[in-house]
Amino acid sequence: MSLSLIAAPALAFAPAAAFAVKTAPSADLNVRMETIADLKKLALEANPIVGYWDPMNLVEYDQWSQGEEATVGFLRQAEIKHGRVAMAAFVGYIVQANGIHFPWGLTGDVSYADISAAGAPPDQWDALPSASKLQILGFIGGLEIISESAYILSLSGEKHYMRGGKPGFFPKLNTWMPHPVPLEFWDPFGFTAKMSPEKKAKGLVAELNNGRLAQLGIMAFMAEAKVPGSVPALTGIIKPYSGECMAPFSAVDAGLPYVKEMLAAGGF
Repeated sequence: MSLSLIAAPALAFAPAAAFAVKTAPSADLNVRMETIADLKKLALEANPIVGYWDPMNLVEYDQWSQGEEATVGFLRQAEIKHGRVAMAAFVGYIVQANGIHFPWGLTGDVSYADISAAGAPPDQWDALPSASKLQILGFIGGLEIISESAYILSLSGEKHYMRGGKPGFFPKLNTWMPHPVPLEFWDPFGFTAKMSPEKKAKGLVAELNNGRLAQLGIMAFMAEAKVPGSVPALTGIIKPYSGECMAPFSAVDAGLPYVKEMLAAGGF
C-alpha cells in the first residue's frame, strides 16, 4: 500500500531549557469500558440498515484473556485506527495517481518528480530510497508507541483503550515532550474544543463510517492495480502494478538486512 505521508513541522530547540519530570494527574481518570451491547447500539447509529454485523464473532474472542470489555476496546481501537490510515491512504493514492507532488528534491540525487514519474502509487513507493522508507516506517512506529503508552496517555487524562480509555484517542505531545511543541498532532488548531458533546458524538460516528468506506476504497484501488478488471468500475482508471503490494521492501532495498532473503523466498 502506498501512503503519502507528510512529516510534521520541524520543532524548534528550546535553548537552556531544563528538563522537568512530568507526573501523571493524581485525580481519578474517567474509566468507561464498552460492552457488546454498546457495540450493537453504535452499529445502529452508524448504519441502521446493516446494523450489528460480526460474521467472525470477533467480540467473543477473548483477546489475551483480558475479558469482554478489553476485547471490545481492542476491536474499537483497531477499527478507528485502520479507518484513519485508510482515509489517508485513499486521499494519498488519488493525489499521487494524478501526478501531484512537491516541487523540490527528496534527496541530493532524487526529486519528488522522479518518484512521481515511477508510475502508479505502489510503484512510487517501490522507487523511494531505502532511507525514506525507513524514515516513514520509523515515524509510524513512533506514533504507535506514543498511542500505546499508558504513562503518556495518563498525562492527557486518559487510560489505555483496553483499560477503560477512549478508543481512538491520541495523547497530547506538550504533556511529555522535553521541549515546546508548536502544534499538537491531533486537532492542532483546536477546532473540536468548543464542540458540544452531542456534536462530537455525531462526528465520531461520521468518522467511523468514512473510515469504513475508505478501507473499501483503498482495497478496491489495490485490487484493480494488481488484478486489472477485478473492479469493473475502476478498469482503465487505475494503472496496473506488477509488484507486491503487501511487501514493504523491494529489490531497490536489497542492501537492507534480510530483504535479499525475502525476495529469494518468492512471491515478492
